[in-house]
Amino acid sequence: MPTGFSRRHALKTGAAFALATPAYLRSTSGAHAATTLKLGLVSPQTGPLASFGEADQYVIDAVRKAVAGGIETPEGLVNIEIAVRDTQSNPNRAAEVAADLLLDEEVSILLAASTPDTTNPAADQAELNGTPCITTDTPWQAHFFGRNGDPAVGFDYTYHFFWGLEGVVGAFLDMWRSSGAAPVVGGLFPNDPDGNAWADPVNGFPAPLAEAGFALVDGGRFQPLNDDFSAQISAFKQAGVEIVTGVMIPPDFATFWQQAAQQEFRPKVVTVGKALLFPSVIDSLGARGMGLTTEVWWSPSHPYRSGLTGQTAQALAAEYMAATGRPWTQPLGFKHALFEVAIDAIKRAETLDPEAIRDAIAATRYQSVVGPVDWSRGPVKNVSTTDLVAGQWQTGTDLVITNNGTSPHIPVGGPLQLIG
Repeated sequence: MPTGFSRRHALKTGAAFALATPAYLRSTSGAHAATTLKLGLVSPQTGPLASFGEADQYVIDAVRKAVAGGIETPEGLVNIEIAVRDTQSNPNRAAEVAADLLLDEEVSILLAASTPDTTNPAADQAELNGTPCITTDTPWQAHFFGRNGDPAVGFDYTYHFFWGLEGVVGAFLDMWRSSGAAPVVGGLFPNDPDGNAWADPVNGFPAPLAEAGFALVDGGRFQPLNDDFSAQISAFKQAGVEIVTGVMIPPDFATFWQQAAQQEFRPKVVTVGKALLFPSVIDSLGARGMGLTTEVWWSPSHPYRSGLTGQTAQALAAEYMAATGRPWTQPLGFKHALFEVAIDAIKRAETLDPEAIRDAIAATRYQSVVGPVDWSRGPVKNVSTTDLVAGQWQTGTDLVITNNGTSPHIPVGGPLQLIG
């Protein structure tokens, strides 16, 4: 269907055009039956990033239950269907399955989450095909600039909400200042969109760390699924590094941390993004998982509730744990919010045309279970930022918020403890 074609017009042209009407906008039988609209989710269910997708099925089931009777829109009652595709943690496959959802499933809104390996190719496909798209779980610089975004222009159909590198630097510095460790930081930045964004001299870690009086020892770019971190460990030991940071997939951190022990490198603080987010990863590290620190995007302590179900963050986490028998995980809140924001936009859209849905997304002023989402505030077009604090794995798989200087309204659960 051409991008400028009105889907609302297609619904009203009658039986002669029934075959041309997208399946997701065909009404069910009956004179007053509701229209059906389809959402598509692109997410890593398998592969090195699978931890990001642990809560997906629970969230999808919960959202289906919440909208089971349809939702009211200016176009009348609309039923919601959800189609899901696994990226297998591969950016090329992310592009392929996004195209499948857009062209074969003909989704009205494409949703994508979990690192730039997922969100960037999916959003690019949506932009190319003129379909509204909402993404999350990627630092906004890695998403926006990783897609060659121009802050003065932005994008036409793709909207992103998550924290940025300014937030993670602020949260990490807040933690490191309180630690008493020497201000010498070893950086582990892979040669991927996340690593290149975090290591970027202008928009990443180097400039703000230097301004704050911290020396950064950059270990150099390495390929994901690296099997030897000896060069980085040697450089860190020689420079007197007491703090290690970076952004890594879980298998890479496990390799680094094992080799650090073998080579008797014992930093006092280890604060790594991505790899240390998940209880399953910490559990796999055994006793050496205790004391590791990471960013905290969402937790049961966050003072927010879902605009779709009314659940508080605490209630959502508790119900997830009761239903699955697993610990709560940070992507739970953001996957839930991803669907919340999409459904809120559909409720407000003047028509079910792509342009009207896109305009409703752009006009979002929404309170979600991860906090407010508002694309009018920037920091650049098509981006809305969310809260970020820092925490530590202290007992079992218990992630304790230790520092909240960047978001004081999120309560601290305990003090930071040194590991070396």
